Amino acid sequence: MKFRNLMFIAIMIMATKINGQEDGDKTIYQFRVTNLEGEEFDFSTLKGKKVMIVNTASKCGLTPQYKKLQALYEKYSNKNFEIVGFPANNFLFQEPGTDKEISEFCEKNYGVTFPMMSKISVKGKGMHPVYEFLTQESKNGVISSSVSWNFQKYLINTDGQLARVVSPRTQPDDPKVISWIEN
Repeated sequence: MKFRNLMFIAIMIMATKINGQEDGDKTIYQFRVTNLEGEEFDFSTLKGKKVMIVNTASKCGLTPQYKKLQALYEKYSNKNFEIVGFPANNFLFQEPGTDKEISEFCEKNYGVTFPMMSKISVKGKGMHPVYEFLTQESKNGVISSSVSWNFQKYLINTDGQLARVVSPRTQPDDPKVISWIEN
């Protein structure tokens, strides 16, 4: 009888640890990516900050959103808010440039200073693990979604968990986005 009780307790402790590990994996902090300059960017450095992750493109009708993204970054980056851009060529080949060309375009045309990552795939075959996390409930623990176009935004709370998915057509300075950042 004592052996059974000990086994039950041991199994419960192991199950608790396993569940804890799974919950820990459901944050953006598990990822390290490469920025446009070829340097490592570790999402764990953003602990305690709200984060907007956005897939970008330089030849899209929504490309002018870079201007509002940069303004948002300038206003809130010193208030525990970060923007992370991921160039992607998934929609009508609207991001054909190399990382260097993308970096030059962003700096020259929009003065972008928020972190921009190396070009990736945000959907379909070859989807980057960050976007697998953002779009699959089994990985983020919140909701499944699909990236519908360039400039779709994913809002990450201060615990590193997916909080909200924002339509590409919704402007970065939309009142609902501002309210989320400020509250």
